[in-house]
Amino acid sequence: MTKLKLGVLIDEKPVRMTVELPAPVHRDLIAYAALHARENGHDQAQPERLVAPILAMFMAEDREFAKGKREGKG
Repeated sequence: MTKLKLGVLIDEKPVRMTVELPAPVHRDLIAYAALHARENGHDQAQPERLVAPILAMFMAEDREFAKGKREGKG
C-alpha cells in the first residue's frame, strides 16, 4: 500500500468556488481520489473534496508564501 501525502479529510463548512481544470489535471485528480479512497478505506472517490486540502498543503509547504504571510504581505 502506498502512503499518500494527503491524509484523512477534515469535515468543515465549505465555501463554494467554481474552477476550470485542464483535462490532464482533472484525470490525475480522479486517479488520486480513487487511490486516496482505497488507502483510507472509503468505497467512493470524491475528487472535488481533495482540491481544498491539496491547495492548503501546497501553500503550507511554500516557504516564500509563509514568509510573506508572516510579514503581513499575504
